[in-house]
Amino acid sequence: MSDPQFPMVDVLAVRALPNHRLYLRFSTGEEGEVSLQDLIDTDAPMLRPLRDEAEFSRVFLEMGNPAWPHGFDLDAIALYMSLSEQGLLRRSAA
Repeated sequence: MSDPQFPMVDVLAVRALPNHRLYLRFSTGEEGEVSLQDLIDTDAPMLRPLRDEAEFSRVFLEMGNPAWPHGFDLDAIALYMSLSEQGLLRRSAA
């Protein structure tokens, strides 16, 4: 049984949006949008390529997590928990 404080979720769909935002649809049937602008602004070496909107738009899914060709990825569970805590998830219409 999974711990409700630590849900086991995957991202099933991801799409880059303008201004370094991502649309995410989770395996729970919920969806939301997240801004990565603050993260990208930290100047971390793995994030520098994502400043370019064309590179940012190359996002894809790898094992249920958003990822980019240069090797950077995001954790689906952390994204889900963050969006949930902020009240930014909604039930998918599909």
